[in-house]
Amino acid sequence: MALIVQKYGGTSVGNPERIKNVARRVAAAQAAGDQIVVVVSAMSGETNRLIGLAKEVQSTPDPRELDVVVSTGEQVTIGLLCMALMAQGVKARSYTGAQVRILTDSSFTKARILKIDEDRMRKDLDEGHVVVVAGFQGVDDAGNITTLGRGGSDTTGVALAAALRADECQIYTDVDGVYTTDPRIVPEARKLDRITFEEMLEMASLGSKVLQIRSVEFAGKYKVKLRVLSSFQEGGEGTLITFEDDLKMEQPIISGIAFNRDEAKLTVLGVPDRPGIAYQILGPIAEANIDVDMIIQNVSFDGTTDFSFTVNRNDYERTLKILDEVKAHVGAREVRADRSMAKVSVVGVGMRSHVGIASKMFRTLAEEGINIQMISTSEIKISVAIDEKYLELAVRVLHKAFELDQVVA
Repeated sequence: MALIVQKYGGTSVGNPERIKNVARRVAAAQAAGDQIVVVVSAMSGETNRLIGLAKEVQSTPDPRELDVVVSTGEQVTIGLLCMALMAQGVKARSYTGAQVRILTDSSFTKARILKIDEDRMRKDLDEGHVVVVAGFQGVDDAGNITTLGRGGSDTTGVALAAALRADECQIYTDVDGVYTTDPRIVPEARKLDRITFEEMLEMASLGSKVLQIRSVEFAGKYKVKLRVLSSFQEGGEGTLITFEDDLKMEQPIISGIAFNRDEAKLTVLGVPDRPGIAYQILGPIAEANIDVDMIIQNVSFDGTTDFSFTVNRNDYERTLKILDEVKAHVGAREVRADRSMAKVSVVGVGMRSHVGIASKMFRTLAEEGINIQMISTSEIKISVAIDEKYLELAVRVLHKAFELDQVVA
């Protein structure tokens, strides 16, 4: 008997018929002899609808009350799925994040999980129940409802799998695995049978929407076996996310091309070149809980320098407002901004043992007349910031240049 945590996203439970399909799949897994814990998201579109309602009432919703509102989406789904399971003769019990006691910090709308009480779930599993848990939500020490941020149901699934020491955490979504890149842009993109946690972490952080980055971090930290599967196809092995040590053969140099359309670049011009200036610029941005991505500081000229960085486009307006105040404080000349940026990245653990990846990437983009505005690297990835209008062309030519359309023997 294996203990399996299955997570189903919003499209998988998008209407009553799809919820019944999930119930059939869960019932079949239990009938095969496994203990099953199911984590579900809100029905597709429901979270956006709830956020829209909140904004109609308060233009900038209070974070605590917003969490109270948006957490109700998952509560509906867990109840409906338990009903669907009962209709098939399966014993099932639903729990909100607070009922399970998924303890989080008090960072409303983007809380982090601190501890999970698994006793209730274990008791139900031992009594033959399927346990259905609301994803995306928890509760803080004061009893306040909290949510984990967009995509937080993935994190809930992985965290429950870690707490229960599950044999596998299966993420069911609207794709049948992790692809070399988005098949909607490159029809020749291939599904990967396996990918390492490191590569998946990079791809998630760089814009791949298959898994939420925090869920991959959690899985890697607690050694949770993670598998991405389709909830709309029967059978198939999906993509197993594993450790580099588990791979028995040499990996391809590049595993995938990731991208993110939602980048904005901000440049502070004429910054006095003195120690601590980077902190004076980025400190207030960090205090506003805004993530900074790529950073470039130019060579000093006449005692001043230019400082550029990128943020998510959703944070563009807030960052620009902060920089207007910072400009006067540090004595900068001007702030310039460009919200039509995109980021394209090549990712692969094979880069550790192969040279020339960067030059091949830059040459491929240059041949298409695509100008690189910023560059960042890590041990297993190279990212470039380019004009958004060239994004799809860049992804296609890089996918072909690194032969990701070729089936690995």
